[in-house]
Amino acid sequence: MENSIARYIAENIRQLRQSRSLTQEQLARLSGMPRTTWTNLESGAANPTVVVLTKVAAALQVPVEELISPPKAQAKLYRSDSIPRKQRGGVLIRKLLPDYLQGMELDRMELPPGSQMVGVPHRLGTREYLACESGQVELVVSGEKYQLAPGDVVVFRGDQKHSYANRGVKVAVAYSAIILGPGRIG
Repeated sequence: MENSIARYIAENIRQLRQSRSLTQEQLARLSGMPRTTWTNLESGAANPTVVVLTKVAAALQVPVEELISPPKAQAKLYRSDSIPRKQRGGVLIRKLLPDYLQGMELDRMELPPGSQMVGVPHRLGTREYLACESGQVELVVSGEKYQLAPGDVVVFRGDQKHSYANRGVKVAVAYSAIILGPGRIG
């Protein structure tokens, strides 16, 4: 187990450093630790203290848990049926990404002809970006209507009443990017 964790730390640090295009020397300056410490960590020869792991995690901008966990694959395929989806008001909403991104939501919305969905106001200070990919999408924000055609984008405060509709005769597809604000839910 101890050898496994040392291997995990070595591989994770090497992958993280390389993915950021940083040298050991640059990380030494960022962390305030000698370059030799970085060399030892990446070779798996080190037995770092919690303080050292905390400095390494801070320099690489990751939680300590990511350093000691089994290394992540360089790439992972997520099949469509494994991505969360839900249906609201006839509208199919599918997450664009399989991982949770703190403070952000990215969704694909498929609106069949005649469908309509009431949006849930988000917490105060939230910004929402709605981009129409295909078809026609009607967005109503605090009583004001916006007709989106392919390529159109509307940016609005997501902490107010809003709804989406497809008044057209063919399926509409839109993407919603929500940047959650710091406030409480309105």
